[in-house]
Amino acid sequence: MERPTPSAPVLVTGGTGTLGQAVVAELAARGLPARVMSRTAAPGVTGRVVGDLASGAGLDAAVAGVRAVIHCASDPRHAKQVDVDGTGLLLTALQRSAPEAHLVLVSIVGCDANPLGYYRRKHETELLVRGSPAPSTLVRATQFHELVATVSRVLTLGPLGLAVRGLRFQPCDPAWVAAHLVRVALGPPLPARLDLAGPEALSLAQALRLTARAAGHRAPRVVTVPGWGRVWRGFAAGSNLPGPDAVTGGSTYAAWLAHRD
Repeated sequence: MERPTPSAPVLVTGGTGTLGQAVVAELAARGLPARVMSRTAAPGVTGRVVGDLASGAGLDAAVAGVRAVIHCASDPRHAKQVDVDGTGLLLTALQRSAPEAHLVLVSIVGCDANPLGYYRRKHETELLVRGSPAPSTLVRATQFHELVATVSRVLTLGPLGLAVRGLRFQPCDPAWVAAHLVRVALGPPLPARLDLAGPEALSLAQALRLTARAAGHRAPRVVTVPGWGRVWRGFAAGSNLPGPDAVTGGSTYAAWLAHRD
């Protein structure tokens, strides 16, 4: 089995998603070859390979000869099958076909501090990777700007907006996260987890107003309600916010709104 060389490709799982596309763009900007894994073939797309995390089909071929894997693939609706079991299948394929490749697992800040089912699966995936012999680095990120915008639009009904009391975000730009992921993937595994977050925290009420104004609408009158259930109370208590050791940067939410297409 040949050792990966500096010219070997970097495999990006979930390479057609929001973060994955940013990672592929970052690799291209650095002049590095990317191999994008998807479940179906895409004729004419350079570097695209077929691989299915849910079944394990094609994973050995997808990882063969790569220098690193940036594992962005995730499915909130089927997290046990794709995130947990699929990552297990990916680890097995790496052991067989590319045992020296550096695996960078993308996870979520605070996934071990909130009872949301998807978060529990993400933390389970983290433990699976940490317990494997694969050279690996765990990178957690806060919510992306796109998610905050989606939540804000859903919770704005004409002149009114609905906000959970205490709920705050410190969202980040996927392109900024992608740059960190590529940098980490090209180096040796980090001994400690890397947490990434945007440059500032904002309340849900602030996000509602910023989102409305960016769309050319009047800021809604925000009605605040208490968090209900363990999940929302956890978020309201700040379980999704970064700790003091997190690396912060990238664009603010307001700047991202102003410059998006």
